[in-house]
Amino acid sequence: MNTFMNYRFFFRSSFLLAILVLYLAGAGQASAQASAQCTNQGVGNSTTGNVTWTPQFCQEFNGAALTAIDTNVWKFDLGNNNGWGNNEVEVYCGPPSYTGNDPKCPNSLSTSNNAYIDGSSHLVIQAVNNGGTWLSTRMETQGTFTYGRLEASIQLPDTTNQGLWPAFWSLGSNIRTGVSWPTCGEDDFMEVWSPTIFNGAGPGGNISTIHTQNTDGAGVLTNKHTFTFPAGMANNTALHKYGVIWSANMVQHYVDDPTHPFYIATISDIGGGDLWPFNASNFILLNLAVGGTLGGSTTGLASPTQPYLVDYVRQYQASAAVMKPTLGNPASITVKAGATTGNSTTFTPGLTSGTGFVYLSCSTTAPKASCTVATNDPVSPFVVNSSPAGAAETATVTVTTTANSLVPPSLFDPRRLLRFPVVIIAAVLLIVVATLALRLRRRVSSLVFATAGLLILAGMTIASCGGSGSMSPPPPPPPNGTTPGSYTVTVYAFTESNVSDGTNGHADANVPITLTVN
Repeated sequence: MNTFMNYRFFFRSSFLLAILVLYLAGAGQASAQASAQCTNQGVGNSTTGNVTWTPQFCQEFNGAALTAIDTNVWKFDLGNNNGWGNNEVEVYCGPPSYTGNDPKCPNSLSTSNNAYIDGSSHLVIQAVNNGGTWLSTRMETQGTFTYGRLEASIQLPDTTNQGLWPAFWSLGSNIRTGVSWPTCGEDDFMEVWSPTIFNGAGPGGNISTIHTQNTDGAGVLTNKHTFTFPAGMANNTALHKYGVIWSANMVQHYVDDPTHPFYIATISDIGGGDLWPFNASNFILLNLAVGGTLGGSTTGLASPTQPYLVDYVRQYQASAAVMKPTLGNPASITVKAGATTGNSTTFTPGLTSGTGFVYLSCSTTAPKASCTVATNDPVSPFVVNSSPAGAAETATVTVTTTANSLVPPSLFDPRRLLRFPVVIIAAVLLIVVATLALRLRRRVSSLVFATAGLLILAGMTIASCGGSGSMSPPPPPPPNGTTPGSYTVTVYAFTESNVSDGTNGHADANVPITLTVN
């Protein structure tokens, strides 16, 4: 029996091992095929500082003029869908003869299509007015991505005036399996609209925003992450690179230069009770919205509109893990429970130059306590830069504990709790007896006073019972805040090549800090 079971276990284990090997080989082969597909299109590795990125997904749009868009790679959202939640006026169309197209959508390849390849290595997206109905395109990748560097080279139509709202963005893949927006997560790498509406960037810049479960349409600190082009440059006069370096717990948004992100969002930016949806797969979207909340009025908008040109869309993965940071030996923290001073320590992480940004977080074993990490980085208070403009950036760990309030010990002594009502009853009886004594005859009053004396003596005896002698003193009250003792605060570091689930156990580096609570 044991021999049979061991043989069966060995057989099943070998079978599962074979499946795992085939899966890994298949994954490696798929990655190699994706990389080869990029190489065949002339796309090689890219570097940011000392980090090398290998292309995994490449859409270069190098086909001849009016070549059909590859529907094995791209799918198309269709119709108006009640304004797509933003009061948009356009009807989205797929390529000619795309299943589900609105009857007003083009039915043959031409330069009046809403999306086509122009023969000069560009995808063209444009809005066209057909009998009073604006037609446009919203396309998304069939496949999904998890982490890496996502980038597109784009030249936008003029958004000085109202009417158009182009975007390059992503949605969490779980929206396809029933998770609603914004819980699925949305990351807007590039989003531009007229400056006349809610301080849009217009031709002079770009806005990036993330949307999470609790931020809804407002996004996380929306409209405060605007990139402004240097003088003489604009988004509608030349191609520019819009992208994100996406890793566990961190997304870094950039324009043209990946080593200088203008907006970094981390899991620490969201509020309590919110969910960070960006440690899971997503898909990419390109669209040109017409009108709507941010597009604005279409009055005076010419048809066809100026083109939204896309030179390429790519996804890269780091060729190797970047050098892990060193966190040194931060000084210990000693603090009285509830104190708001002396409850922090500052240290300088060691980072290899050119390895990008590192996200820092912390946890503590102390009860009823929490901790935070704050840095002096000018882009985000939760990251440190491996190549700062000045001195090495520092990190400050602050612990918040809960004070232990003072409560009279007698309230926690069950023996004294029992004595209180006895003493009170004796006092009440004494008052009653004294009152009666004044009204009675002398002989009777003497008897009453004697009884009163006995009551007083009994009450004093009961009240003093347990207060001295062999009885131990009442125990002190239990702490109702952070219990004094020795604990640990641990700081965790996540590099931009971290592709884990974002939990502390998968951090690239960590360091314990001794915490003493008095």
